[in-house]
Amino acid sequence: MNNTARAHTNIALIKYWGKKDADLRLPLMSSISMTLDAFYTDTNLVLDTEDKRFYLNGELVTGKASERVISYVERLQKLFHVSGNFHVISQNHVPTSAGLASSSSAFAALAASFVKAYQLDISKKGLSILARLGSGSATRSIFGGFAIWHQGQNSATSFGEAIDETPEMDLRMIAVELNTKQKKISSTQGMEMAKTSPFFIPWIHENEAQIIDMKAAIENNDFTSLGELAEQNASQMHAVNLACETPFTYFEPETVALIHLVQDLRKQGLECYYTIDAGPNVKILTELRNSKEIQKAVKQLLPTVKIVESGFGPGIQYLNEQI
Repeated sequence: MNNTARAHTNIALIKYWGKKDADLRLPLMSSISMTLDAFYTDTNLVLDTEDKRFYLNGELVTGKASERVISYVERLQKLFHVSGNFHVISQNHVPTSAGLASSSSAFAALAASFVKAYQLDISKKGLSILARLGSGSATRSIFGGFAIWHQGQNSATSFGEAIDETPEMDLRMIAVELNTKQKKISSTQGMEMAKTSPFFIPWIHENEAQIIDMKAAIENNDFTSLGELAEQNASQMHAVNLACETPFTYFEPETVALIHLVQDLRKQGLECYYTIDAGPNVKILTELRNSKEIQKAVKQLLPTVKIVESGFGPGIQYLNEQI
């Protein structure tokens, strides 16, 4: 049976970086994201198979990556009192573990495929909770446009919610893929290390104000405020990493070069802002009218990099039908 679900990845504009419950993936802070049209995952959960397997991009996956996916499905089976063998068959149109939020689309799509395979009546809020059990950022990929993940205090209150699934804001995200290899320090490791930073607690307190301000920027279609907040929030997150007991950074020399480029372009009158997740890749936020010129400048600086421009992506879809 074809239970294929498509989920688009999202980029956090106000980021979460730290868990208060690792098993339930409850965050220490709320977050706001933009769902992207250019990156997505298609997943089909096939039931009643002879064994349990995970296929990614046509190849059988083994080891820790497979164990994480299979144990996640088994966890959902226990939650809904169902059982049986299965194959997870995914096509991932996102570089894996390179700071482009591949897990957000991967587990959102898997959660949605699970719900369809077992014919469960689940709301989008409920689906976001299920997705969160696989990957925190997947909570937001259930929704299109702008979404918020409420940190909550327990599993029932930590969920995603749409802020605006059909935004009018002129907003483009230019993803500059500097390195698509797997990260040396995973997001989970990085979050634990970051807790030792003297900047960590102040950053959590700052999050509450930034969430309010970002929601206001979205509601007012205020691109400038959105860009300034996103850049500030990303810079603060990476400053936390640099100041922890065992300092680390996801930045590479090209990452820093792009930060300087964005700052220089802004001085020249091309309004743009950067945001960077747990990886070296830089995302540049801008308006459509400036996109081509910014991409040209990036190519002049780094001729071999891959650049992908994204607009707003949709929420969870089954085949060609959005739920």
